[in-house]
Amino acid sequence: MNNMLEIRWHGRGGQGAVTAAKVLAESVSSGGKFIQAFPEYGSERMGAPVQAFTRISDTPIVIHSQVTDPSVVVVLDATLLKTVDILAGLPEDGVLIVNTKEAPTTIRASIGVAGRKVYTVDATGISLKHLGRNIPNTPMIGALLKVTGLTELSTVTEDFKKKFQRKFRPEVIEGNLKAIAEAYQEVNSE
Repeated sequence: MNNMLEIRWHGRGGQGAVTAAKVLAESVSSGGKFIQAFPEYGSERMGAPVQAFTRISDTPIVIHSQVTDPSVVVVLDATLLKTVDILAGLPEDGVLIVNTKEAPTTIRASIGVAGRKVYTVDATGISLKHLGRNIPNTPMIGALLKVTGLTELSTVTEDFKKKFQRKFRPEVIEGNLKAIAEAYQEVNSE
């Protein structure tokens, strides 16, 4: 399937990687895309490494396995760069987006990555600013949208409002929307 975008999310339990994978998928499905979003848990505890996956396609998706060769890898916790093989299966023209204050060139040098496009955004700082907690998932969605051009920012923010308006207080919704928009603007490229 040449028209399929596969994304692998790396985070730690409690950071919202699974939620981010699902929010992104559900937002683009409203535009007629076919989607899959699913997690892979290890020890299933707060702070343990987790992976989540998103597939987005113009045609029905007939595979039902982990994403082994992602086009995009999103890392919600930079400490995972040294403990998890986040580059596994990422092709030379793939995209790596990391939650860090560091510049993309610093990340590239620190993990010895050749090829690939590297982007960074301080999603932790943005989430602390707008949500008062270190939950970097929604800012990372904003960064991913900017980097990939997958869909309009407004598509995701409107879908987020609709999906979560009954679950969260208005100020939590507003904080997440601001976090998404700020990360969209603040993502750093090489």
